[in-house]
Amino acid sequence: MKKCILLLCAVLAVAQAFSQPDNPFFPAKRLITTGIYYYPEHWDPNRWERDIKRISEMGFEFVHLAEFAWFKMEPEEGKFDFAWLDKVMDLCAKYRLKVVMCTPSATTPAWMRYQYPETFLMNSQYIRGEHGTRQLSSVVNPVYRRLVARIVTQMAQRYGKNENVIGWQLDNEPEAKHDFSPSSQEAFREWLKKKYHSIDTLNTVWGNAFWSQWYNSFDQIILPNVNLVGWWGSNPHAVLDLKRYLADAQGEFLDFQAHILREHISSHQFITTNYTAVSTGADPRRTKLLDFATYTAYPNGGTYNIGQQGFRLGNSNLILFAAEYYKSVGGVTGAMEIQPGTVNWGNFTPLPLPGAVRMWLYHIFAAGGKLACSYRFRQINYSAEQYHSGIMETDGETPSPGGYDYMQFMKEMNILRKEADTRAPLPEKLAKRSTAVLWNLENYWSFDQQRQTRQWDNWNYPVKFLQIARSLGAQADVVPETADLSKYNVVIVPAYELADSGLIKNWQDYAAGGGHLVITCRTAAKNRAGYLWEAGWAAPLTALIGARITAFDMLPDQYYGDVQTKSGHYKWNNWGDLLQPGKNTETLAVYNDQFYKGAAAVVQRKLGKGTVTYIGVDTDDARLEKDVLKDVYTAAGATTEQYPPGVFVYWRDGFYVAVNYSSDDYTMPMNSAAKILIGERTVKPGGVLVWKE
Repeated sequence: MKKCILLLCAVLAVAQAFSQPDNPFFPAKRLITTGIYYYPEHWDPNRWERDIKRISEMGFEFVHLAEFAWFKMEPEEGKFDFAWLDKVMDLCAKYRLKVVMCTPSATTPAWMRYQYPETFLMNSQYIRGEHGTRQLSSVVNPVYRRLVARIVTQMAQRYGKNENVIGWQLDNEPEAKHDFSPSSQEAFREWLKKKYHSIDTLNTVWGNAFWSQWYNSFDQIILPNVNLVGWWGSNPHAVLDLKRYLADAQGEFLDFQAHILREHISSHQFITTNYTAVSTGADPRRTKLLDFATYTAYPNGGTYNIGQQGFRLGNSNLILFAAEYYKSVGGVTGAMEIQPGTVNWGNFTPLPLPGAVRMWLYHIFAAGGKLACSYRFRQINYSAEQYHSGIMETDGETPSPGGYDYMQFMKEMNILRKEADTRAPLPEKLAKRSTAVLWNLENYWSFDQQRQTRQWDNWNYPVKFLQIARSLGAQADVVPETADLSKYNVVIVPAYELADSGLIKNWQDYAAGGGHLVITCRTAAKNRAGYLWEAGWAAPLTALIGARITAFDMLPDQYYGDVQTKSGHYKWNNWGDLLQPGKNTETLAVYNDQFYKGAAAVVQRKLGKGTVTYIGVDTDDARLEKDVLKDVYTAAGATTEQYPPGVFVYWRDGFYVAVNYSSDDYTMPMNSAAKILIGERTVKPGGVLVWKE
């Protein structure tokens, strides 16, 4: 009885946590705020009022301005011109449009490259970047910093108290690019001094006794250059620190701008930036002063996805993962940049299926997004992005198919705002499925240097487990290792390669306290410095999972091994840990062929009030992993769903939202009392369904 009461209390706590309280910048009753990129500097000023009036008429709520307009605001060094931008701001106010103002640090004016060439980064061949595109400045260069500080200060002083400005976007798609310039070399050495203090400590941590890599002083160190040394000659510990340094430098550069803004702007104006949905270099968790992080969403870049129509519907995993990952910074997120149609950079550029843009918008909304902003209003008819669609066609007057999708979405949001219950607790069945996927970008960096098999999918491996959780009907977050895991009934730790005793102790405490912990292969294989343990493979995990990992195997392309459970057989070939379970550990799956036939592949043990499950094998189709997780949810007292690949169902603000990336119709199971608000019960490819139960 006591156990049931504790479970009920936990479920109620989770349910309440998922309600939608007001955010300082986004009133809950608004659900989601919509916006559009507009570049007045690209167009005849006589067209500005027509365009902004049209933006308002279409239903947009804010305009995104100035991110690439440094040349226009500071045409000559130290000489500023904001008169043109003031006119645009006045037009936005006239047509009841709010503004997200952007700092222009991503695209510097030509006078900077001419007068201060040292502000540009160097590539791995030690060649300076050239003027003419984005993200080519050295974010650690002091001259560049001084010039950025000046333009940001000017903008903040002019628009920081403007009641029509709701927030600021810093830079554009920060990348943490490799920079081998003298400024970066010096900054790297200073970063290392602060971290290691002595050169002997650095030599030890980097393992510099190997291949005579020993340094006598920090002055001898240069940035690890994989392109010149070759991967086989690259020190993985040094490269890991290089990635950390680059991400720290990028994060600190954003905080540098945010600090300037905060000295001048109103408290009601937020500060964010727009990371790419797949950000393998810049780490949003390394910033301290952002109010929240946003992401860019380009699902359809000419790739083959789910079924015959997949190439028109987009990558279903893109928004799926980004919407949860970026929420871990500041508690809210949204898409600051959404693909409106065809792009100019894809492998090929197919027309999206009619309704696909609307589906992406609903996916962003369903996942809790607080804003959705499309790039861009007008399709430009000159320069590098001529073939990148806009919300308007090239005539500036005719909406594109994506434009019509956007208008429909905004009209439907007005319907949902009337139906929403932002204080509604999460339904009990969903609270019992509450799930966290633990993820850290440093693990990606570590794997990227030493994959061991070309079949190992660095980025999409943790995404796979979020996808599985969603297919089983779970509400799932992507969380850092510092998160409070006790809020979740199930915690998944996918391939968390870099670990220490403190982290493993946290996992142990979570399970012992009643949580259901799922750990996968390649977890805790190394310590934080990237060393293998001097005690056996993933030795710190042995006591936690109740099994010893005796070896691991990988199979060739197109060659599949067999894993057997009580319920069936599964194919694998990417990675397989060979497990030797302890006496109190249950074997859930074994290898059914190879010379180690009979060795355990999946094990589970009870720990305190909870369970620990170890999945030692990585499969392409994820059937094994899904079946194991389904059993974990059942043991945790949760029911599960069986949504097909590409169908995602969310709950927010008192209703359910479903999107369909698959190429087949899907009829949604729902109770007879369900009230459909948007769409139909049978959701077509690219379709949307919103309902209340």
